[in-house]
Amino acid sequence: MTNFKTADLCDDHASSVQVCHLEFQSFGKRKRFYGKIETVDVYEDNVLFEEALNSVPAGSVIVVNGGGSRNCALMGDRLAGIAASRELAGIIINGCVRDSADLAAMDTGIFALGTNPLKSKKNGIGERDVKLSFGNVHWKPGEYVYADEDGVIVSEEQLI
Repeated sequence: MTNFKTADLCDDHASSVQVCHLEFQSFGKRKRFYGKIETVDVYEDNVLFEEALNSVPAGSVIVVNGGGSRNCALMGDRLAGIAASRELAGIIINGCVRDSADLAAMDTGIFALGTNPLKSKKNGIGERDVKLSFGNVHWKPGEYVYADEDGVIVSEEQLI
């Protein structure tokens, strides 16, 4: 799962990949990961995100559009533990995480904008399995995402 580089994939598929313009920090044990995209669109509320963690297929990458909010964390050690136990490839959050020291030991990829110790709301507001747009990328369920130390790219087709 880690025998790829986004730079090489861009070299080989420059005309068919989207490159995310956001600079994510890596918080999970896996620094490189890829998989089929599952989406969650929420704002400072992680109920639907937790539902996705418990239901998407193993090997998936959950992409969470948290609107770029830095007001609270959308994931901490409990939700990261669910992702690791269900063998998800990774999570990409346009928002924040917490419990970062614990996340570093979790065997899953976790990319987010930063950290915030405050937990999110629990109202269940948002959508799942929808097209998202952030970081100059259109994230569509069923497409593929590749993430490593150099960045994040998205492709309609599986590249490796």
